[in-house]
Order: sequence, then C-alpha cells, then structure tokens
Amino acid sequence: MPNTTIHHKKNGTTYLYKIEKSYWDKNKKQPRNKQTCIGKIDPKTGNITPTTTRKNNTPKKQTAATTITTKTHGPNQLLTKITNQLQLTEMLKQSFPNNHQEILSLAFFITQKGLPLSRCELWSQNHTHPHNQPITSQRVSELLKKEITHDKRQHFLSQWLTHLIEKEYLCYDITSVSSYAASNEYLYWGYNRDHEKLPQINLAMLFGQKSGLPAYYRRMPGNISDVVTLQTTIDTLDFLGQSKLQLVLDQGFYSKSNVDVLFKKQCKFVLMVPTGRVWVRDIIDRYYESIASPVNYRQTISEVDGGEEVLYMVSHPYRWGELGCECFVHLFYNAGRAALDFDGLTRRLVCCKGELESGKRKKEHEELYERFFIVDQASGGGLLVSYNEVEIAKFRNRYAGFFCLLTNVVGCSSVEVLEVYRRKEVVECCFDDLKNGLDMRRLRVHSSLVMDGRLFVQFLALILLSQIRVVVKSSEAIRHLSAREVMDAMESLVEVTYSGKGGSIVSEAGPIQRSIIEAFDISQKT
Repeated sequence: MPNTTIHHKKNGTTYLYKIEKSYWDKNKKQPRNKQTCIGKIDPKTGNITPTTTRKNNTPKKQTAATTITTKTHGPNQLLTKITNQLQLTEMLKQSFPNNHQEILSLAFFITQKGLPLSRCELWSQNHTHPHNQPITSQRVSELLKKEITHDKRQHFLSQWLTHLIEKEYLCYDITSVSSYAASNEYLYWGYNRDHEKLPQINLAMLFGQKSGLPAYYRRMPGNISDVVTLQTTIDTLDFLGQSKLQLVLDQGFYSKSNVDVLFKKQCKFVLMVPTGRVWVRDIIDRYYESIASPVNYRQTISEVDGGEEVLYMVSHPYRWGELGCECFVHLFYNAGRAALDFDGLTRRLVCCKGELESGKRKKEHEELYERFFIVDQASGGGLLVSYNEVEIAKFRNRYAGFFCLLTNVVGCSSVEVLEVYRRKEVVECCFDDLKNGLDMRRLRVHSSLVMDGRLFVQFLALILLSQIRVVVKSSEAIRHLSAREVMDAMESLVEVTYSGKGGSIVSEAGPIQRSIIEAFDISQKT
C-alpha cells in the first residue's frame, strides 16, 4: 500500500503515514483509509525521524493497605468533659507536670470499671484515655510508689480545697478500709464500720454539701478513734491555708475539747450533741413541758424515707464553757421517735450489762455504765450488776424522742440548721461509692508508700464518680440510671481510626447515649 504525508499547520510538522487498508464507509458514503504514523519528515534534509510509542517504564507506586483501629471512646468523652469542667486537669498538671496524664488515666479506669489497678493494662490498650498509651502493671507500681509523692499530693489537695469550699459547708466523717496485708505500719485493729474482723486504716474525709464532691482526705492508723481526729484535721487544713471552715459533724465527734478548738479556729459548725450530756439534759428539762406547743410545730422531710415528718423545735441561746462564746442549741422533739429511741437504748443496755458482768468494759460505754447501772461487789468476790430503773424510766418519760444540734451560725432558724445537718447524706453516698463502686472494700497493697499513691488515685476517681451522680440526679432524662449504668451505656461509643489519611470518626449515639451526652453537655462528633 502507498504512503501519504500530512502537514500540521499548528506546529509546522509534516508526518509520513503508511496506508494499511482502504475501505468504503457506508455511513459517510466515501472511501476511508486506516493509517499508521511512520515518523516526522525533516523539511531541510527530507530525512524521516521515526516515531516511538511512549511506554511508562516507571514502576507503579505501591499503595499501603489501610489499617483500621477501634477503641472504646464514650467513657473518655464523658470523664474528660468532667475533668475540664472541674479544672482537675489543670490542677493535676501543676502538681504532677510529668505524670498528670497517666495519673488521670488510672482515675478514669477506676471510675469506669471499679476494678483492681492490676487489670488496667488491657483496658489502656482498648480504650481512649488521657495518656493514650498502654500502661503496664510495672508502670502502675512505679507511679504509685515513686511519682505520687506526699508534697505533690498536698499541693493538689490545697488547690482543690481552695477551688471547692467557697461559701460551702463541709461534712466531716471517717470510714475504715480493711486489709489482709501484713507489712503496712498503718494497719491496726480498731472499730470496724463494716463489722469485719480484719486490721484496717481509717480514712477521714471532707465533702462539700452543695457540690456533692469530696474536698479533702487524710489517712490515719486504724486504731484511732473518731473523736480525736478532728483537731489534727483542722490543724492540717490550717497549714494548707484553710482555717476558717464551715463544718457539719455527727455526734461521734462531740467532745468539749473539739468544740473549744472549733471556736478557737473560728470555724462555723453544726454539730449533733448527745442528749445524755448533763448540760443538754438541763436544756431539755427547761423545755420539756412547752416544746410540744403548736407554736413549735413544723413539718419537715424525713431523712429515713423522704416522707413528711412532724417535729417540734426550739432555739436556745447558749454561752459555751469557759470561753463564753455565743452559740445556739437547737432542740428537736419527735413523739414517734421516742419509742425507737427507747428500744435502741434497751438493746444497748443489754449489751452493756454483759460487758460489766464479764469485766470487758468498753471506753465508749462508760457514760451508759455510770448512768443506767448499779454495780456492787457480790459476796463471792464478783460483781453484782443491776439496772438503774429510775434513770431508765426518766429517759423513757423525759428524754426519749429528743435530739440536739449545737451551732455558732448566727441568724439561722432551727429548720435551716436541721436542713444543713441532714444534707450530710452526701457523706454516706460517697463512702458507698468508694467501697462498692471503686474497689476499696479491701486495700490490696502491702507497703504504705503504694497505699498512699493508691488512695490519691482513688480520691480522684471518687470526685469523678460523685460529679456523675450530681449530674444524673439533676437530669430528668437519665435520673433513673446509676453512675455505673451511665458508664456502661457510654461503652458502646467507639472511635474508629484509619491509617494513611490519619482521620478518625466516633460511632453514632443511640437514644440513651444522646440523653447522657445532652445531660453532660458533651460535644459529640460522628
């Protein structure tokens, strides 16, 4: 077949084509050629420069396979929101600049799972958390023993207490934590509030009434009685720059020396006073005939079942001891409570009689021995113990049904003082959370150094769990959920991370999760 040339006007180049085949195009009704370009014709020499077919010999770039990583993310979103709101992250960063993220991650684990820290490593691999790296058991031990030092703990507690207690009543109480450990110098036998036959440590704590959050803690040997701890706690808080406190205390902390200290330190306080004290009985004797007047009649909310409770109440100005400090005794009477008081006294007296007869007297029962028993020497050399029926009848007829609050808060009615005292239920809620929700029914550490680090992380977790309780209680949508159920519900929200592009997404939330997200005001990306 002949060749042909074609000149391109745009670039001025003449190309030589080889005609491969000629055929008739039926559609266009004209002859057509199938051509192949041979090359360019040089206009000066007439030589032909063959054309080459372009072939990309560069190997294709291998695209790496995309990997997908999935981690549980919902609880971290919720707890991070809480720590930022309470400024916990910033305070921990100031006190523990090198380890605050790891410490906060341990607190997140305890809050979320309520399990021993020995199981934290697997959790840290499968969940997002502030440190966002696996935390081995060895690293946990190092943190507790070496990094969470006494000075750093006190620095944080000072900041947290200052942040929390402005115009806040603080409830003070003590709980005990048992342990099987044998080498911890703070473990002693003492009064165990859980009725366990094990050595223990005592944990004194302050709780904010309005905030519902733990404010401070101090660990003590397990054989220290409640009443002697108050003065040291107040002195410790004084060193931390918090001297003028507002405290709510139950009758276990009443003693003349404790009240003296409260006045000397200029603390505001509301204190339950035992009605068995002579000076309290004198006040009851003064108002016994008149307290049941309709003038003193009030309806309140029962602290037992939340129903209505009828109380008669009077406020009596009082000058305290040698100090002559102004205070008020708020006296309350409940006719329905009288029968319960007498029944409770009878049970205690039966136990006390056995203690006297066996010679196993208890220091905390000395007042009962003296008031309600007559003890004589028997002819055989033993003790002849009998009930003082006159005093028992006097208690039943005159003192049963009364209770008394002592306070130096001026300008508050008896109802207002009673409400302040009864809001100390926050203490019981927090102690229940600490032991049943946060794995502190047993102290699973052997050395005091590790114990102190563990208690600090436990305190942080208690703050987080308490705040969850506060938010849940204030939300109609999730009020039916417990704090643990809130954590479990958030477990279904996962973060999916894609390699290469470096992006991640959070799975969509269901109805329960959306209610929780709204209650805690969490920014949710999907």
